Amino acid sequence: MTAEMVAPAWMHTQITAEQYDSWSEEQCAGIEIVDGMVVVSPSASKRHNRLARVMVNGLDAAAGADWNADTDFDVRLQDVPLTNRRPDVVVYRADTIDLTPTRPEHVLLVVEVVSPGSETTDRVVKVDQYARAGIPFYWRVEQAPTGVPLVYTYLLDPAAKTYRDGEVFTGTVKAVAPFTVEIDLCAL
Repeated sequence: MTAEMVAPAWMHTQITAEQYDSWSEEQCAGIEIVDGMVVVSPSASKRHNRLARVMVNGLDAAAGADWNADTDFDVRLQDVPLTNRRPDVVVYRADTIDLTPTRPEHVLLVVEVVSPGSETTDRVVKVDQYARAGIPFYWRVEQAPTGVPLVYTYLLDPAAKTYRDGEVFTGTVKAVAPFTVEIDLCAL
């Protein structure tokens, strides 16, 4: 076994929020932290990235002055043990743009685009984590075999800290919550 084949030591031990916060942006790219352990995310496909970009552009345009939509940054779900997720799309309070880390109370909506290899995480694990963190809305984009994306929407039940099923959209999202938005996902 060569030295290049051995994973770095930090991949085998639980890390703290303080340790993670000292890492560079390059070190944090492409990973999430779950219960203090580094989870490496595989590179997304072009279709995945395009779906996320179309979603973020549509949500950002519809969100109004109080909310921003963006992608590729951490949401700190809990400090101990450290859990940082990097949703495909995040709608967050505009007045928190310079606050780091982004916390669940800053977030209105997270969107995950399901890819091969992320099915269980996006359909089960993240749904539970985002709900327990109190994020009001969760949307899941499925890349259907027909080529027409399906968007499943969920609304938080704050007392139960679980999501209730919302509307399901095929191809075009025409939602009224958390704000009115129409996004055509057919023209990828």
